[in-house]
Amino acid sequence: MLSVEEARAQILSLVAPLGTETVGVDAAAGRVLAEDCIASRAQPPFTASAMDGYAVRAHEAHAGARLAVVAEAAAGHAVETALPPQSAIRIFTGAPLPEGADTVLIQENTERQGTSITVSEAPNKGAWLRPAGLDFEVGFALWAPCRLGPSEIALVAAMNIARPVVARRPIVAVIATGDELVMPGEVPRADQIVASSAPAVLARIAAAGAIPRPCPIARDNRDSLLAALAAAEGADIVVTLGGASVGDHDLVATVFGGAGLTLDFYKIRMRPGKPLMAGRIADGPAMLGLPGNPVSAMVCTELFLVPAIERCLGFDAAAVTPRFRVGRLAHDLEANGEREHYMRATMAEGSDGVPVLDVMENQDSSLLSVLARADVLVCRQPRAPKASAGERVQFLPLN
Repeated sequence: MLSVEEARAQILSLVAPLGTETVGVDAAAGRVLAEDCIASRAQPPFTASAMDGYAVRAHEAHAGARLAVVAEAAAGHAVETALPPQSAIRIFTGAPLPEGADTVLIQENTERQGTSITVSEAPNKGAWLRPAGLDFEVGFALWAPCRLGPSEIALVAAMNIARPVVARRPIVAVIATGDELVMPGEVPRADQIVASSAPAVLARIAAAGAIPRPCPIARDNRDSLLAALAAAEGADIVVTLGGASVGDHDLVATVFGGAGLTLDFYKIRMRPGKPLMAGRIADGPAMLGLPGNPVSAMVCTELFLVPAIERCLGFDAAAVTPRFRVGRLAHDLEANGEREHYMRATMAEGSDGVPVLDVMENQDSSLLSVLARADVLVCRQPRAPKASAGERVQFLPLN
């Protein structure tokens, strides 16, 4: 059986960046920037007032000075003439600083009398100004690849880039398998259960930046499996849930093999999630066969499917490797077995800044209620010895 790292490396070798497209900046939330954004204009492009007040020369605005107010400058309405000597120009936040002025005297430090002001408190030279280029200069870059959140979108917009070039989002088709499954909202028979893995995996696919495509449930027969595979046509990644083990009703590898699936591996040395398989379907999409058990499916989604999606979005292999952190155990743990174990746990901030991890007692991989309460997965290496409370361990935050 492969290790987790070996399995992830093989899965990543099955996928690659998918090309680019342009989108409006107002539709770019969550997309991955595929080409660098380069500023062709400084921000701000001129020295601007940071407060409402008066544009003055600092050496003329000593306490008690009386200055004539000769004009007004507002955001979007610059004063065309230079500031005359012994004068002030009324200025508002965001307005360009008039020629000849070097300071903004805030209105709180003045007394206005008709068309003149008296300075009550002298400003420091250069006070309340935002110099040209304070935020960024011409040539400033937002480097690709990066995921565009609200802050990055604001930056791209400030660069005056209306249509950034982004990575094409992979289409990820999800096929749940099994005679025992019904869709949420349906009435199951006494021997059936409601499909929960597929909605969860589809939600995680969307959160990772891909386009989820739900397919019909594939029953435990060849025709149903092939019909579900046909519904996945055009996808970049095909994910199956269940049917990846070795029972008489686990038919995915056999049926898909007849449809052109070349299997790279089957089974990995981890818990939960041992029955994982991956390959490629007839020189087409990558295929990832996840366990049907819902918790196993979600753990494998974090460790293997999300990195594959991120690789399709243009991130390199090193960047998509799950980012583990270090925390401290809240209580003792028994020695681990032969497989890498990902244990559901809750996290609290420790007094020294090191997270405290409370590993849940029941780690049965069918318990969604336990997964829903978990903040993190604590990773224990194969054959790890007993760990004591306070000992440091690696953990993976859950999104």
